[in-house]
Amino acid sequence: MKGVRKRLPCKGRKTADSTPGCGLDAPVASVKGIGPKIARALEKREIRTVEDLFYCLPLRYEDKRFITPIRDVVEGEENVLLARVVESGSGYSRATRKRLYQARVDDGTGTIILKWFRFHRGWREGLAKKGALLFLAGKVTRYGSDLQMVHPRVTVVGDEQEMEVLRRLVPVYPEVEGVSQGALRRIMEETFTAFQAGVASVIPQGMEASLGLPALSRALRECHFPETEPSRGGERQASSARMILEEFFLFQAALLMRRREIKRVKGIRLAPGRTHAHLRASLPFALTAAQTRALGEIQEDMARDEPMNRLLQGDVGCGKTICAIFAACAALDSGYQVAFMAPTEILAEQHYVNIHRMLEQVAVRPVLVRGSMGRERAGVLERIASGGIRVIVGTHALLEEGVRFLRLGLIVIDEQHRFGVIQRSLLKGKGASPDVLVMSATPIPRTLSMVVYGDLDVSLIKEMPEGRCRVVTEVKSGQERQRVYDAVREEVGKGRQAFIVYPLLEESEGTDLAGAKESLLRLREVFPSFRIGLVHGRMKAEEKEEVMLLFKERSLDVLVCTTVIEVGIDVPNATLMVIEHAERFGLSQLHQLRGRVGRGPEPSRCFLVSGAGGTARAAKRLRVLERTDDGFVIAEEDMRLRGPGDMLGVRQAGLPTFKVGDLVSDGDLMSQARRMAEEALTSANRRELAALGEAVARRWGGRLHLSDVL
Repeated sequence: MKGVRKRLPCKGRKTADSTPGCGLDAPVASVKGIGPKIARALEKREIRTVEDLFYCLPLRYEDKRFITPIRDVVEGEENVLLARVVESGSGYSRATRKRLYQARVDDGTGTIILKWFRFHRGWREGLAKKGALLFLAGKVTRYGSDLQMVHPRVTVVGDEQEMEVLRRLVPVYPEVEGVSQGALRRIMEETFTAFQAGVASVIPQGMEASLGLPALSRALRECHFPETEPSRGGERQASSARMILEEFFLFQAALLMRRREIKRVKGIRLAPGRTHAHLRASLPFALTAAQTRALGEIQEDMARDEPMNRLLQGDVGCGKTICAIFAACAALDSGYQVAFMAPTEILAEQHYVNIHRMLEQVAVRPVLVRGSMGRERAGVLERIASGGIRVIVGTHALLEEGVRFLRLGLIVIDEQHRFGVIQRSLLKGKGASPDVLVMSATPIPRTLSMVVYGDLDVSLIKEMPEGRCRVVTEVKSGQERQRVYDAVREEVGKGRQAFIVYPLLEESEGTDLAGAKESLLRLREVFPSFRIGLVHGRMKAEEKEEVMLLFKERSLDVLVCTTVIEVGIDVPNATLMVIEHAERFGLSQLHQLRGRVGRGPEPSRCFLVSGAGGTARAAKRLRVLERTDDGFVIAEEDMRLRGPGDMLGVRQAGLPTFKVGDLVSDGDLMSQARRMAEEALTSANRRELAALGEAVARRWGGRLHLSDVL
């Protein structure tokens, strides 16, 4: 290919196909031109192996095939120039009073001034030495009578031969501190020369051919050294799509292989019987179609002799708990115990109350295990260990060494992302391969769900039970706060209650955000006759529980809080949610907070109040919540706007890092990769499975804990 020097292996030179241990997993120092200093700089960008170099793709390309004479430049547009430095030096801008570095260049048809307001003196002076020949790309504007390029993209041309090499589509790589773009391009050329023969796809050849996929090595080369201009109009290049598909395929294969391993473990068969039938007959309402479908999937899993590993996902109030209770009945009917685990005491207590109310109809009495239970604790633990107590509800207290089960058959974990891998593993270790049902009220886009929960079977409940009220949502500006306060007075006057949520506990310098603590004092002045409480994450667990209990028992009219109430509080009498500085929250988090109201029979409202710094764009984003209460639609929009990491919050540490793929823009390829991986694992022979297993171990080994409940 033009610009890439071909070279035969010389004596002492390591090559990918001739020297063991010098394949794509070889360290970057194996590439000619990479010494210790550059290797350290690359490592800071997590580029450690030859394979990492191959997958360090250009951010963009500069078309240097068509150079514009300075006299013909088009102002206000991107231009590519070739010119020599006439003079250069640092100084100060008269307009901005800021330090700048500038150089005047000439190509024989005219001159133009280059300006940098952010620069490292040594680097810029080395770049713009008098007489240096520069390839320049950037937008040309006019300043007074002079043409100028501010912060142009620059390549120093060493000689005529190098100029011919650069007169093409030139890749621009992610910045590596201390390594110039020219050096990075030379490193990539050396990498292809020595190691391209070792590039092999993990996608089976027959599948590659049937899908018409280009060879991986060819796709890599086209991405790094394109002969033609990349497609315009946002259309993805076939070569980059091919590489993304390769990466996603390997990831999905890893998840599916891991799920296969889980299912090879010998489990227990659990089937519904008399308890289940009696509860179903006594139910005062009918299950929705979505609940019935989800419950059927759960019971099919439980009937198999392999451990269930299923996620039950759905919006707040969709009826996940009743499905979990029916699953518990199947375990009870089969002679096993059931453990329900929740992340907070108040949520565990709510589960206990609901479970107790449902199971007392079939003569089953659950018990609530807490950290501090007084004298009764020893007796309760003894009855659990002997099998006398069959349904146990609790928090992390269930993980303690003193909590033992006789026959643990089913574990139900609510808001499972709030528990660590080790914690879930400890609970599962208290039984002989018990079934596991994890629940989440945080809707996740399908693409992201395939990543976060890719090794779990997933059941969705996307239908609300009859009678569940829609929460009317309105976006308000700070100037409309008085109207919001009037609405609070109206609701409390009717005997209802309200939440007022703030993004911070305390106000701080450098921000105009209101804090919950200071706002509590102001609100007591605004509503002098109201009983107002405060709850936040820095309070001790007992203090939080006490305040929340006062609110639940209607001893407080208004609860001022931070996002600590996002999950774990059920107050049917609360009909109004006010969220201050709503623009500082993600859409999914706002949706979760909104779900704290509308839990009773009365109409409910939610006000999203923008702060003084709220922009028109932020207000437009918030209006998504005015239009829909479908958590999955909101989650899709949230991921598109903020990306998966910010959207998931506490779970972002568990997200895998992809080298070329993007979960937001490449969701279609993730879905395709899932289908391909399922087909490949079904049809692959032993040799192909072994090769795929080696590739999975090399790329993902030990890093796919994600939703691990093993």
